[in-house]
Amino acid sequence: MNKTTAFVADLIAIIVFAVLARMAHQSADMPFNFGGVLSTLWPFALGLVIGWLVTRGGRGVWIWLITVVVGLAIWGIRNAAIPHWSFILVATIMSALLMLGWRGIYALTQRKNTKANA
Repeated sequence: MNKTTAFVADLIAIIVFAVLARMAHQSADMPFNFGGVLSTLWPFALGLVIGWLVTRGGRGVWIWLITVVVGLAIWGIRNAAIPHWSFILVATIMSALLMLGWRGIYALTQRKNTKANA
């Protein structure tokens, strides 16, 4: 898979993450609408871009870790508070499932294709 496709897949994963977060935690202050999703998305999307730049599109685990750390750090700065441990846990696990999950599925399909062509 080329790096552009991988970056787009990561971006889609982070968009899904933001949509699911807004759906689960909508409130009067943060409704489930485009603005609410965008407010949740941009810190993690910025983290994704930084992760890709730092690793030069390298290993997905590092991209994911940088995405989560930057996203949570921006959240903390915006809210002048350390994120609650449950938010840290859920954000870390969900982003891992989405960002590393597609990589795992892709790797499995590539192995199957390689074996079928051998």
